Amino acid sequence: MRHRRIQRAALLAGAALLGAHFSIAAFSQAPLSPAKIQLHGVVSGYLEPYFTQNWSLFAPDPTKDDQGIVVRAKCADGAVTDYYDVTGPLIKETQEDRFFPSRTVRLVSNGLNQLNDSDDLLWRLRQKQKEENGEDSEAKGGKDKRDIPLTPYEKSQHKDAERSLSRFALTRISNVCPDGAGPTAVQARMYIKKLPPWSQRKNAKAKSTLDIYDLPWKKAVELQ
Repeated sequence: MRHRRIQRAALLAGAALLGAHFSIAAFSQAPLSPAKIQLHGVVSGYLEPYFTQNWSLFAPDPTKDDQGIVVRAKCADGAVTDYYDVTGPLIKETQEDRFFPSRTVRLVSNGLNQLNDSDDLLWRLRQKQKEENGEDSEAKGGKDKRDIPLTPYEKSQHKDAERSLSRFALTRISNVCPDGAGPTAVQARMYIKKLPPWSQRKNAKAKSTLDIYDLPWKKAVELQ
């Protein structure tokens, strides 16, 4: 009898936890509302980066860019190395083993998603402001409104993403310095190569565009 009670309690606790998890996940995808804005920090803090939701059942968002990171190192003698590709080899490892693919590349993609993630409402407001600034610049001789600043939560999230990406990049270039002592600091660079739209797939003149964002230098001792 006691054993059955323990089993029943464990099942009820598990069901309650699963119910709470799926409720939070569903709430994160609900339309914008005052409650969603107020609880955004709590919900995002639980879901990110491992349970991030991006439901596109009826409007799938196909891959339209190639993004990843490269990294360079600073050695003990002050010399700075060339950039080393971090994402490319990981993608190759994944593609070479279809049955048991490596999941390491997700460490990079999760970090990039966390770095680029923003509140839906703030993202829309910033996009609207960007459009208005483009119109106002022509009408007012180049004077733009001030950009909407990052929230404290966004700043904290970006710092965590910068640290995780830099720390992982450090593990990929641990032997690039000539003295064998390892880098004293690393700098990761995020790149986003925007591919031509699907409608231009047959246009030989259509070209991709490349955006680059340099993360700050991080000391190796602070990442270990």
